[in-house]
Amino acid sequence: MKIAVDYDLCQGHAVCQSEAPAVFAVEDKGQVKVLDEDPAEEARAQVEMAVKYCPTHALKIVEG
Repeated sequence: MKIAVDYDLCQGHAVCQSEAPAVFAVEDKGQVKVLDEDPAEEARAQVEMAVKYCPTHALKIVEG
């Protein structure tokens, strides 16, 4: 699993960070920073919640 971010959509709401803090961080600029672009399978549930609840739909999981 890899994470893709559309930075044009990201508004820095930090929902992803609250759902998966080991994978996402929102910095001072107000955009997400992916801490682990290829997270372990054990993090899938948290990453899926971050993608699901992103208010701007800026995140997605890319399989492969």
